[in-house]
Amino acid sequence: MANRLRWPTRAAEPAPRSTRARGAAVEAAAREFLISRGLTAIAANATYRVGELDLVMRERDMLVFVEVRHRSGSRFGGGAQSITAAKRRRLVRAASVFLGANPAFATWPCRFDVVEAEGDADAPRLTWIRDAFRADD
Repeated sequence: MANRLRWPTRAAEPAPRSTRARGAAVEAAAREFLISRGLTAIAANATYRVGELDLVMRERDMLVFVEVRHRSGSRFGGGAQSITAAKRRRLVRAASVFLGANPAFATWPCRFDVVEAEGDADAPRLTWIRDAFRADD
């Protein structure tokens, strides 16, 4: 029988997490962060043909649409800077559809917030930007 060379074995490395899984972890962290600051969760990942709302929260008598933006580092600017005018229009349209589908909230004042998440998706550093943009921007 021939001698076989064996390569040193390494411990199996965990498979890299998908972008979707990292996004879900960051959104969950953002939701818990906002709840700890007094907001109430209404909906998450409300998806419509015109766009998606990451989080819909309630702060007293205000409906808050929250866009969660994750960056592994700040080299290219913060997450809020990555929200283009086209993305803002999609968020406003999705919010309008949400309000149409949920008439109980149709007369509530609304605002658009951003939660920037930086670093590790499992333990991100979060920055909450209230009233980050307006529907008429």
